[in-house]
Amino acid sequence: MKHNIYSLLAILISLSLTPKQSFSQDDLMDLFESDEPSTEYAYATFKTTRISLGQSVENPANGNLIFDIQHHFGRLNTGIYDFFGLDQANTRLGFQYGITDWITIGLGRSSFEKLYDGSLKIKVIRQSKGKVTMPFSISYFGDLGINTLKWQDTTRTNYFSSRLTYTNQILIARKFSSSVSIQLTPTYIHRNFVETSKDDNDVWALGVGGRFKLSKRISLNLEYYYIISQETAKNYDNSLTIGFDIETGGHVFQLFFSNSRGITEQQFIPETTGNWLNGDIHFGFNISRTFVLKKPKEFREKTNL
Repeated sequence: MKHNIYSLLAILISLSLTPKQSFSQDDLMDLFESDEPSTEYAYATFKTTRISLGQSVENPANGNLIFDIQHHFGRLNTGIYDFFGLDQANTRLGFQYGITDWITIGLGRSSFEKLYDGSLKIKVIRQSKGKVTMPFSISYFGDLGINTLKWQDTTRTNYFSSRLTYTNQILIARKFSSSVSIQLTPTYIHRNFVETSKDDNDVWALGVGGRFKLSKRISLNLEYYYIISQETAKNYDNSLTIGFDIETGGHVFQLFFSNSRGITEQQFIPETTGNWLNGDIHFGFNISRTFVLKKPKEFREKTNL
């Protein structure tokens, strides 16, 4: 009888202690976790790797390939004969591949000036808060363009180096909220060959762009490049683009209006001749499609793929 009573008391005591011990362990774990805050990074500062014409701080993820179709039509003020510019077209096909989450390489070909371009984008700093606080994101973008038009000036030697143009940009962006993102883009472009001795081989410009979210899948994008180099500023206009992002699953459509005919940085930043006030406006669109060529390491480990 005494043995049964002692057994019953032991069971009751163990049951009464177990919840307290578990509670104490949970409190202890919470205490440790609160001492080590995590770092929260900003994501989707812009919807794609371009704001409209120019580059954004976004990169494709590691192992992702983005196929770009970029299309510009002629000027709206050409009238009904050219169907308001739709009879004229300038197209670029391009690829961007994420070697890592931080490094992207790209390759493209434009019908305008029959230009081939190769690019490199490196994410240097990423906006974050928490354990590591950084108020903005910074990326570097570099591009090499090769003009392959037939040589027109027979009075000059056709050097291959004369066909090369180099673009260097620092992309500085901040996502202020889920609806507003702003980016500054200091730009330096070097052209080995220019039309006259008065033209600038070295062109400096400052770009500013923004994304303003209108709904879950639609945003308004604005982009402006101010030419700093004096000779280029005398002969060409600053590029101004107004557009919209429309997200549809794996595709992102970008519709825009711009006074720039060219598509790549070495074309639309130093060579824009259109004036918005005169109706020199080009309608265009970008279509981006992402293909996952390599799944993330943690996903492969989890699924044994």
